[in-house]
Amino acid sequence: MHAPTLLRGLLVLALSAAALSAPPPPPPPRTRPPTAPRPPPGPPAGAHRGAPASAQLTRTDSAAVLLAAAEDFANRGAHDIAEALYRHILERFPGTAAAGTARTRLDGVTDQRSRTGGEVEIKVWSTIYGLYNGGVLMPMAFNADEAEAIGAGLLIGGPVGFLIGHQLTRARSYSPGQARAVTWGASWGTIQGALFATMFDVDAEVAARLMLAGGAAGLAAGSLIARREIPAGTGTSAMLGSLWGLWYGVASSVLVELEFQGTGAAMMLAGNAGLIVGAVAGSRVPLSRGRARLISLGGVLGGFAGAGMVLIGQPDSEKVAIGIPMVMSMAGLAVGALATRGGDWADRSDDVRSAASLSAPGSLLNWSEGDWALSTPLPIPAREATPVNGGRDGLIWKVPLLKVRF
Repeated sequence: MHAPTLLRGLLVLALSAAALSAPPPPPPPRTRPPTAPRPPPGPPAGAHRGAPASAQLTRTDSAAVLLAAAEDFANRGAHDIAEALYRHILERFPGTAAAGTARTRLDGVTDQRSRTGGEVEIKVWSTIYGLYNGGVLMPMAFNADEAEAIGAGLLIGGPVGFLIGHQLTRARSYSPGQARAVTWGASWGTIQGALFATMFDVDAEVAARLMLAGGAAGLAAGSLIARREIPAGTGTSAMLGSLWGLWYGVASSVLVELEFQGTGAAMMLAGNAGLIVGAVAGSRVPLSRGRARLISLGGVLGGFAGAGMVLIGQPDSEKVAIGIPMVMSMAGLAVGALATRGGDWADRSDDVRSAASLSAPGSLLNWSEGDWALSTPLPIPAREATPVNGGRDGLIWKVPLLKVRF
């Protein structure tokens, strides 16, 4: 966020607060003409209504100024400031024409923000992936294990990876779900290449080439899938489902006593099954990114609890040693799914309509309808008497720490 842009937004808020706190104009004075023999007539009809009409005009004008500034920020791409101003108009100027327009504009701003946000993930991932390919897989694929070859791969791989991610994000915008489809598609393709090499017990040179080919195929497939809108929860659940599939593939191969090649095949089958199950669950069930992570966290806790039981009990059988964490992780996933059922675990970027209907917290600690939330305190301009100004009204900034909404 550029400093001039932020200062401009704060200045608009300060002008709005000053307009709100300005005292209404006094009613017309009642004077008695010196030559009149009788009391002056009463004030004309509607004289006492001049102050409320003026105040209403001030509220309307202030809301219109804020609305124009918000639209200007939105046109410049500063959607976060525009969203904050739209919410401020709805909260401070309800019933005005600007408030109705702000509510409509807010839907568009939140929708635009939900359709973007994945560009950074693609750039970061592509840079790391380029370093991995250039410094590890490429030298291995061409049997060049010299330090010079690895160093050259690192020097070239990082910038090339970043440029690829930069070109992808320049062509179009990516939501978090679409970005996860691209990044995990290439990563999963690389893993598939490694598992395929394990199944056929090939040498390192062939394995590296299979991983490079799998990554390229996965990147192409993920880019095609990302052409359609993908909720963030669906992308996250698909990725986590594939990882859980790998774990259960390893555990199952130990239980049935498979050989090394069989373990690779079990991991491939179970991982792809987990990927499909996670993608279907994320698209059919109201599964947000936050809830998918919490469910997976339950499985991780269950698995480590099983590992702790194994370390304490010291079972003699290898099957029992792997079976206990396997069963406990399944139980943890089930408990996580049940515990998060019916709760609002959605990220605000996942649900555009709910994001548009929520007011900005603006305080460090916020309580609303029984739920607590942490947020960044939003400074609020106000006019109050301060010792610095000798007791006269002056512009001050308040930083709210607690906000309670009943």
